[in-house]
Amino acid sequence: MTFKFFLFINLFLGILLIPKQLGAQETEAPASGEPENVTDAFQESFFEALKQKGIENYELALAALNKAEKAAKTEENKAVVYFEMGKNHTYLKQYAEAETNFNKVLKSQGDRLDVLEQFYELYYQQKEYEKSIPLVQKLIPFDEDYKEDLANLYILTQQYDKALVQLDELDQVWGESDIRNALRAQIYRATGNTEGAIENLEQKIDDNPKNEKEYLNLIFLYSEQGNKEKAFEVAKNLLKNNPKSELVHLALYKFYLDEGNASEAIKSIKIVFASEEVDKETKYKVLGDFIQFVNENPQYETDLAEIVNQFSVENGRVYEKLGDYYAAKNQNEDALNAYEKGIAKDPDNYNLLKNTLLFQIDFKKYEAAAKLSAEGLEIFPAQALLYLLNGVANNGLQKSDAAIESLETGLDFVFENPKMERDFYEQLSLAYTAKGDSKKGKMYADKAAATKMPN
Repeated sequence: MTFKFFLFINLFLGILLIPKQLGAQETEAPASGEPENVTDAFQESFFEALKQKGIENYELALAALNKAEKAAKTEENKAVVYFEMGKNHTYLKQYAEAETNFNKVLKSQGDRLDVLEQFYELYYQQKEYEKSIPLVQKLIPFDEDYKEDLANLYILTQQYDKALVQLDELDQVWGESDIRNALRAQIYRATGNTEGAIENLEQKIDDNPKNEKEYLNLIFLYSEQGNKEKAFEVAKNLLKNNPKSELVHLALYKFYLDEGNASEAIKSIKIVFASEEVDKETKYKVLGDFIQFVNENPQYETDLAEIVNQFSVENGRVYEKLGDYYAAKNQNEDALNAYEKGIAKDPDNYNLLKNTLLFQIDFKKYEAAAKLSAEGLEIFPAQALLYLLNGVANNGLQKSDAAIESLETGLDFVFENPKMERDFYEQLSLAYTAKGDSKKGKMYADKAAATKMPN
C-alpha cells in the first residue's frame, strides 16, 4: 500500500489545508456591534488541538477543535478543523465520525491529495477495501504509484479480471516488477487458473527469449502441476537461449537425477555450488538431494566427495551432511573423518561438535576428544553433554582430576535428564576409583544405581 504523506507543512505535527487567511487579523465587528478578534480565538483553539494531538490526548484535541469550529468564519477554516477532527477520530478508532468529517472536507474543498490519502488509510485500517477503490482511483491522477494499490485492492475484493488488466497495463508502462509478478501469481493460485499463468509466462518468453526469470517461473509452474516433461523442456530451452545461466541448473540437476543421468546431474550440481547467485541454504538442499541419490547409487561416492570438497570452501556444514550420510550407512570411520573436517571449519556448529566428539570417543581418540570438548566448552559453557564427554575423554586418558573437575561442574547443568545424570555418576565413580578414593567411587556408583530411569 502506498501512502505519501509529504505535505506536512508545519512543525505542529502536520497542519494540512491551512488557508492563507489563518494568520490574518479579522477586524470586522460582529452583528452586536461589539468588536471581537475572531482569528485569535480560532488560532488559540486550533493550535491547542494540535498540541494535545501531539501528546496523544485526542479527546482534549477534539474538545479544542470544537471550539475552533465555532470560531471559524470561513469554509476554508472549517475544512481545516474537520480534517483535524477526522484524524483525531481515526486515532480513537471512532471510524464513523472520522468518515463524516473527511467527507465534509471533500464536499467543501474538492478532491485534495492529503485528505484522500488520510481517507484511504482510514478505510484500509478497517479493511474496507471496496470503499477504498473509489478513493484510490481519485488518487491516481495525483500519483500513478497508486495504480499498484488499485491492483492489490482488486485482488483483495476478488475482482481478479480487473486486477490482471491493471497489472498488465502497469507492465506495459513501467516494465515488469517482482511485486506485480507476485500479485499475478497470487491471482492464478486463488482462481486455480494455472493455465492462465502458463500462457502469460509463455507469451513473455516469446516476447523476450533472454528473460531468465520467466523461464524459471514457468519451470516452477509446470513442476507444481506435476508436468516434469514440460518443465524439463523449458529448462533446456532456457539453457539453449541463455547458455551462461547458472540458476537453470537448479532445475536441471533434479531432472537429470530423476532420469538417472548422473554425469549431467553432477555437471549441473558443480555449477550450482560454484555460483554466487545461489544462496547457501539452496546449495545444502541440492547437496542433500545428491547424497540421497548416491545412497541409492554408491558407485558415485567419489563424485560426492569431490563435490563436497568444492563446496566445503565456504564452511563445514557440508561435511556435517556428508558425515551424516556415512553414519547412516555405518561407515563410521568415514563419518568421523567428515565430521572432523567440518568442525575444523565450523567450530560454532553444536550439532557437528557433538557428533564429532561421540565418534572420537567411540574410536578411543581421547586426546583429540579432550581437546575438542574443552574448546567447545569455551563456546557452549552451559552444555552438560560437553562436560560429560570431556570427563569421558579424560577418564580414557587416566587424567582423573581433570575428569572430576569437568564432571562435577557439568552436573550443575543437568536438568530432568535421568540418563545423563546416571552417566555423570558412573564416570565420576570411575574417576574417583582410578584416583584411589574408593569411598567416593562407591558413593557415585550407588547414586548411579539409584537413579530412576523413565519408563
